[in-house]
Amino acid sequence: MSKKTTQPIIEALPYPKRWAALSLLCMAQFIVIMDTSIIGVALPAIKTDLGYSQTGLQWIFNAYVIVFGGFLLLGGRMSDLFGSRKVFMWGFAILTGSSLLAGIAWSDGILNTGRALQGLGAALIAPAALTMVLTKFTDPKELNRALGFWGAAAAAGGSAGVFFGGAITQWLSWEWVFLINIPLGLIVLVLSPRLLLKGATRKGKVDVLGAILATAALILMVYAIVSAEAAGWVSLQTLGLLGLAVALFIVFLALQKNKTEPLVPLSIFKVPNLSGGNLVMGLLAGAWIPLWFFLNLYLQQVLNYSAFNSGLALLPMTFAIMVFMMGVTGKLVAKFGFKTTLIAGFIALTASLLLFSTAPVDGSFMVNVLPASLLGALGMSLAYIPGTIAAMSGAKPEETGLASGLVNTSYQIGSALGLAIIVAVVAAKTDMVQAQSTIDAALLNEGFRTAFKSAAVVSGIGALIAVFSIRRFK
Repeated sequence: MSKKTTQPIIEALPYPKRWAALSLLCMAQFIVIMDTSIIGVALPAIKTDLGYSQTGLQWIFNAYVIVFGGFLLLGGRMSDLFGSRKVFMWGFAILTGSSLLAGIAWSDGILNTGRALQGLGAALIAPAALTMVLTKFTDPKELNRALGFWGAAAAAGGSAGVFFGGAITQWLSWEWVFLINIPLGLIVLVLSPRLLLKGATRKGKVDVLGAILATAALILMVYAIVSAEAAGWVSLQTLGLLGLAVALFIVFLALQKNKTEPLVPLSIFKVPNLSGGNLVMGLLAGAWIPLWFFLNLYLQQVLNYSAFNSGLALLPMTFAIMVFMMGVTGKLVAKFGFKTTLIAGFIALTASLLLFSTAPVDGSFMVNVLPASLLGALGMSLAYIPGTIAAMSGAKPEETGLASGLVNTSYQIGSALGLAIIVAVVAAKTDMVQAQSTIDAALLNEGFRTAFKSAAVVSGIGALIAVFSIRRFK
């Protein structure tokens, strides 16, 4: 009798180390997102030392983001099959080893390889980590709070990467923007068995071919957009690469439909809010990453901030994101639901981008940067967590790894495509202004204002998608 009455109570008890585990998982999220931005201010030094061409330099960023986004679905599937902790630790082992390779790189090809392998490690880490966050917190209030910390770690990683990259490059050397991952990775690998549960496993096969097809399609699509300004948007190269990307994606969908154990069961898109949630997360990234990217350039190239001072200027935005996500967003979601909070976030982000689009050449930090950056931080904070909840809320327990992989994929691919498209728009606008202006700062600023306006359009579309495609339930 005693066993029958106590067993359900024992099973219902929350995991006692869940907050310590969350700290470790947030650290992992911070590292993964930081690796997308920390290399930005180190690019000139890397170009000088390794002999990159100006056009080839972008692949230090793209090699990471594209492989990261392309293999996230595989990482999510592996997390469901083999256990989230095991896949999480595999990912950190790959990330740590590839960081060493990137840090000692003696050529551009070696560095690009190291960055691609970093992306592969991150693709295993991100969905496994999010799955563990969702499964360790069963109380809705605790889960909202935990997701607040999770979202804050992601946003802080992106902004702090710029600051750390500037400090490391200025005071150490560019190699340390990669080598810094080694001690951090070792700490995570040592603590993981002590703080993280193994996670559920189940029988099944890994669709490696599907992962390769999806990644190849994404790589070709991003490369076509990135190189379109030089090759021409209607050139044979651009149209051919885009056509090949679409063809590979169609083959991928056909295989997923006919496989008994596909990488992405197409039936998952019938889950309420999953398609809409992933779409808004892609649009959120497509607006936020250009904001961060071009704000950093505006600070350095128009206002003439040093790399280090530019990082300092972004710190208020980083701290605001952390405060909002940890102390405000969860409460608003609990009170108003994730749809209303998500829409409010997109509206605030759109307003921030429109403010940035009016920044003058002789702008000041207090007037033209700080207010808009704090408003953008509020928008990102209110949109990121509700978007994640919307995309994950209807998934079955055995599909949480896949669903988290889809969310992360949408965000990473949205960031890559959004930045590539807006950079191309800015390049075209700058060429138009060049004929009318000989002042470099004014020319650059005109391009940056165009970038912020374009990102505002993306954010506005995100708000509309949220209004019409997300169901209103908590």
